[in-house]
Amino acid sequence: MAIIKLSKNEQRRLSVFFTCLLLAFGAWVLTILSNQYTYTVKTIVSFTNPPLRRSFKSLQSDTVEAKVQGNGWNMLFSKMNMDDHRISVNLKTLDNRNYVVLSLQLKAFNEKRAANQQIVSFNPDTLYFDFSSRAVKRVPVQLQYKFDYKRQFILSDDITLNPNYVTISGPAETIDKIKFWKTDSLTAHDVENPIDQTVRLQAVPESNMSIFPKAVRVHVPISEFTEKTVEVPVKLINNKSYYSVKMFPQKVKITFTVALSKYSVTDEHAFEAVADLSLWQDGGLNQLPVKVTVFPPYCKLVKTEPQNLDFIVKE
Repeated sequence: MAIIKLSKNEQRRLSVFFTCLLLAFGAWVLTILSNQYTYTVKTIVSFTNPPLRRSFKSLQSDTVEAKVQGNGWNMLFSKMNMDDHRISVNLKTLDNRNYVVLSLQLKAFNEKRAANQQIVSFNPDTLYFDFSSRAVKRVPVQLQYKFDYKRQFILSDDITLNPNYVTISGPAETIDKIKFWKTDSLTAHDVENPIDQTVRLQAVPESNMSIFPKAVRVHVPISEFTEKTVEVPVKLINNKSYYSVKMFPQKVKITFTVALSKYSVTDEHAFEAVADLSLWQDGGLNQLPVKVTVFPPYCKLVKTEPQNLDFIVKE
């Protein structure tokens, strides 16, 4: 293939030609982008001022198509600014009808938008709603949590929530099925100190529901623990024939872990140990296993000595 060699004068002319071509193209693009256009943007709909006496449910998708008037630059960058893809619809008119006309709120929508990006119409322009009776109910809060305790530390008492009840409102048929309300997950690792923290409640799943308050204060008591041993008398149960029974020994030693903060108040009165005589009468056992039936919360059983008792039955 022959190689075309250009003189310096011809190279200069060619360079000027391409420069002019590039400048002309740039000017054309700027002219095109400066023109006014009407373009369509998918817009997310949220609601304000819901009716107080009626529970509503939108019968449409949560997005509408908004026709926006703007220049080419606005159209080019419209997908980059997500704030321009949202409108907040006032539901005040739902107190006396079951639909909202978006075009009647155009002025309010456009007051929050740039002057060169005004909405001119919607598709659909009318949003319809289904209504049901509204109910209000107080339900307990259920904390979602996962803790990893540092060695020698435990949960020493009940976790407390303030408040421990929340008020929910919404469609009666939905509210009736709700027995409790969960919090967001609270996690902590290598815990050795009490936890005091505000935790948000899980968001309502539908726009026609509300919850108050939206967060609770959580207190988690954490304490170092140690071992303790107490002697507890054994109680005989299921003595169906009212035999006179002598057990050996009559007390057992229960070893358990307990928080240091509760060490002095956790004694033998906090426990109950039983032996079931029916295991001899019906099962033929010659020793009765000891079962600890009452045990303080947040203590952990280590061992019971002895685990089985000898006994003598006098008829």
